[in-house]
Amino acid sequence: MASAELPVFTSLHRLADLVERVDPVFVRWSRGPQTDLRGHGGVSRDSLTGVPLAGLSANPLRVEAWWGDRPTLLWVARRLYDYSHLREAEGPRVRPWVLTGEEAGRGPDNEPLVARVRPVAWIAAEVIAEARAEVARQRGPWGPLRRPHDFMDGGADRAPGDAPGAARNSARPRTGRNDRGE
Repeated sequence: MASAELPVFTSLHRLADLVERVDPVFVRWSRGPQTDLRGHGGVSRDSLTGVPLAGLSANPLRVEAWWGDRPTLLWVARRLYDYSHLREAEGPRVRPWVLTGEEAGRGPDNEPLVARVRPVAWIAAEVIAEARAEVARQRGPWGPLRRPHDFMDGGADRAPGDAPGAARNSARPRTGRNDRGE
């Protein structure tokens, strides 16, 4: 099915209903299935090395067991909200779309790589707005996932072995012991 022919989810409720009925369901933020499946051969590439991956990188919408009996709608809202920054990061032609398929591995960010992709539907902008509103109604500070920017600019004040994005406090004396005094 061509990207233009895909139906469009216009309701967060409708997407949550799909997640409850179909497994597995994924969301991918890209220019769409036609570009991904025809133009890129159905595989993503590692952005650092350019290595082709085992499928398209996507985010799972499957509700995890630890979520318990909490609403699927909130789960789906959170999953959309958590990755909504990808549109801004990747450009205005990037949109979320729903797909099913087989998990063929994990990508460099531990995301599922989906093979035998079957496009399901686009996700309309109003669904993302609904997801943001649903998250805003919850208590606690949530924010979409972000990558640290200081890694790309040399990661000032980082020592070998430090996690990317973790800055060292240069005023703190180095004693050769860890914080527990060992």
